[in-house]
Amino acid sequence: MTSADWRSPDLGPAQTLDLGRGRVIRAHVTGEGPPIVFVHGALVNANLWRKIVPRLDGFKRVTLDLPLGSHGEPMPRDADLRPPALADLIADSLAALELTDVTLVGNDTGGGLSQIVATRRAERIGALVLTSCDAFDNFPPRFFRIVLAPARVPGMIPIGFGGLRLRPLRRLPIAYGWLTTRPIDREAEDSYVLPVLTRGGIRRDVRKLLGGLDPAYTLDAAVKLASWDRPALIAWSEQDRFFPTEHAERLAKVIPNARLEWIEGARTFSMEDDPERVAAVIGSFMRESVAAPAA
Repeated sequence: MTSADWRSPDLGPAQTLDLGRGRVIRAHVTGEGPPIVFVHGALVNANLWRKIVPRLDGFKRVTLDLPLGSHGEPMPRDADLRPPALADLIADSLAALELTDVTLVGNDTGGGLSQIVATRRAERIGALVLTSCDAFDNFPPRFFRIVLAPARVPGMIPIGFGGLRLRPLRRLPIAYGWLTTRPIDREAEDSYVLPVLTRGGIRRDVRKLLGGLDPAYTLDAAVKLASWDRPALIAWSEQDRFFPTEHAERLAKVIPNARLEWIEGARTFSMEDDPERVAAVIGSFMRESVAAPAA
């Protein structure tokens, strides 16, 4: 296994999901109990949740490897990677795994996609958890819209991303530096960076992904979330540099009966900065709002 393909053993065994039309993704499944499905954002993969999964015993934990730039196998050349199609990919994964009453947990771009799933294909979703993520008119955040703009141009990714082969440069604000308060584990960080640098098909997917992000999708989802009738948790990083705390408060007001919890001292990747707190908040929410009524 290369550094680009590495996945933490804490995620559990991998399953290959054939979702039709050439769409194949990997899911990691471990444990038994009420299902939690974790959705990562752009330019990371399932490893984002490696510190959360082992802290949530008593639940069936599923982490998806989505085609958001740090995945192992490229999607078909004609694959639609706009947000509604990516939301369908998540929903189709839940169906392939035969999961129901899922608690869907999203972060960063994955949180925006989770909102779209919840308002587009909610038949298998029982609850929604949004950590710091895209919302309203912030899809993607303006900073990354500017920084990543050259990546939409064919041939520019090796130039624009090439410096990320050097670990110190990954701590720059234009990379992962402002997403965490401390460096990310080397193996996980390599698995985020290397696929887009070494595989042409992954670069093609990234160009599609970045070209399709549009706040019209999250604005539409926010309107529809006003009628969400299932449990919801907003677990937001208090020191986030890209996803404003005002958006957490707005989401908590928009979504009926949503619970708002702050992750103090954390940035966007709160699951890196304070995994114990994030897991505790999710576990408490699951036991009080999801698992208990089913008992």
